[in-house]
Amino acid sequence: MPRFVIRHRRTAAMIAVASWIACAGCARFEARPVVPGQTARALDARSLDDPGLRRFLDANHRTPSGPGWAFEDLYLAALYYHPALDLARAQWQTALGGDKVAAGRPNPTASLVPGYNISSVSPLTPWMPAVTFDVPIETAGKRGYRMAQARHLSESARLNVATAAWQVRNGLRVALTDHLAAEKREAILGRQGAFLESIVASLDQRFQAGAVSGAELAPTRIALNRARIELLDARQQRADSRVRLAEAMGLPAAALTGIGLQDGFDPNTGALATMLTPDARREALQSRSDILAALAEYEASQSALQLEIARQYPDIHIGPGYQYDQGDHKFTLALNAELPVFNQNQGPIATAKAKRNEAAARFIGVQAKAIAEIDRATASFRIARENLAAMDSLSETQKRQLATVEQQVQAGAAERLDLLNARIDAAGGDLLRLAAETKLRQSAAALEDAVQRPLSAPGPSAEQSPRAPRANPNEP
Repeated sequence: MPRFVIRHRRTAAMIAVASWIACAGCARFEARPVVPGQTARALDARSLDDPGLRRFLDANHRTPSGPGWAFEDLYLAALYYHPALDLARAQWQTALGGDKVAAGRPNPTASLVPGYNISSVSPLTPWMPAVTFDVPIETAGKRGYRMAQARHLSESARLNVATAAWQVRNGLRVALTDHLAAEKREAILGRQGAFLESIVASLDQRFQAGAVSGAELAPTRIALNRARIELLDARQQRADSRVRLAEAMGLPAAALTGIGLQDGFDPNTGALATMLTPDARREALQSRSDILAALAEYEASQSALQLEIARQYPDIHIGPGYQYDQGDHKFTLALNAELPVFNQNQGPIATAKAKRNEAAARFIGVQAKAIAEIDRATASFRIARENLAAMDSLSETQKRQLATVEQQVQAGAAERLDLLNARIDAAGGDLLRLAAETKLRQSAAALEDAVQRPLSAPGPSAEQSPRAPRANPNEP
């Protein structure tokens, strides 16, 4: 076999072996199909008795017991289950992948160019195989700017996880407040309906005896029917609020069956007092997760502009080569660079500048929205607190009036019918106070979310999923 053929085959074999070694560490595709039926069954199987959730609660020194699950216990369960947090964490992982992409260096390329000289004269070989390489070298710090841009974007994604956690916390607190209020409203309306039934029964006896007319009995019957309708509506609201509470935790409604719930909210807590101060407002406008995320996006736009400016300067390509030319060994070294003659990357630079202005405007918008949310929540909480104080005063007055009527009945100065009417009035006052208390709890939740300072002890970081990564996505 001719020597040049052997050399040509050796060169080709070396390139093939090098390519195989380079690809040996490549990733392999692994199919992970999502089957809707399996995911639905897994979601329906979620419960508060899950061993993984219990370990997560124990790790955070929370053990629900006694009266039931407190708000912070429910919040940990929401951190464990809620799909919005899973999505935010997945988006953060995607952004971290962008960090690796930005840090990558361009690969060199190799070319095998077989040549043949039809004018070759024996004994010279007509074959002229050549091997060339292209080694790109980035200039002007492009890789550093690209990495900085990706780093800011991944930081923004990380902060978005915290923002999602605050949204979940706020939604959970509102849902728990509504559910507990619905339970109390149903109980009050039940008592009120029982008092009305007693009044109707008493008036009906008098009507049968001819002591009262049908016109006197009719309004009370209408009031009783209205109370029954309100009670049915309250039961419906309680059932709906329980479903919304389960949704706020990422659980099916059946998971809350037989679970005791408690809020533990104290409107006079010191944490609320600190949230109303100018210092808390000023700190929130600089440290809220959505504000910091918008700031990170602006910094990413800065790095993107620096990258486009750096791209005005061409990259360098070094191209060593070798050719076996009819018995001669020839070596070459090429130096290539793009000539910035017709444009100097003005278009991408102008676009990057515009996007930086857009990011700045978006940051201002987020901060302005935060100002409005804090001011609105602060004003709403103060008004709600004043309204609750007024309702407390009214409730005390009604309690004293009820006690007076009870004493009069015992002394024979008033009838049992007067006592029932006084109890109905007291129940109406309880409904008014419940509405004021619910409004205060809702405004406190809005204030906590606006300032992003927890009313109680802060829980764990929401950035890392408390559940182990799953090989099968059909097992939520």
